[in-house]
Amino acid sequence: MIVESVVLPVMPGREADFEQAFAQAAPLIERQPGYGGHTLRRGIEHPSTYLLTVHWENVAAHEDGFRASSDYQQWKRLLHGFYEPFPTVLHYGAEVSP
Repeated sequence: MIVESVVLPVMPGREADFEQAFAQAAPLIERQPGYGGHTLRRGIEHPSTYLLTVHWENVAAHEDGFRASSDYQQWKRLLHGFYEPFPTVLHYGAEVSP
C-alpha cells in the first residue's frame, strides 16, 4: 500500500464550491481498482488549502489506472479549476519505524 499526498491550494473565496465539487468527484476515485481510501482535510493556518491523502495498492493504480481513465477526465473537469497554483502530487511508501 502506498499513499498519495497532495496539498490543494484552492483559490480564496472558492472553498465552499470546491468542497461541493469534491463531494461530487469522490465517487470517481472511490471506484478505481487499487483504491484503498482517502481523506480530505482543510488547513487551519491557511483555510484555503486542503490536504488530500489517498491510499493506493501501488503507484501504478494511481498513475496508470486512475489517471488513464475516463473518470479522471471528469475529476479534472470538476476540480482542477479551483487550484492556484496547480498542486504537486507525491507518493509515499511504507511507514518508517524507529
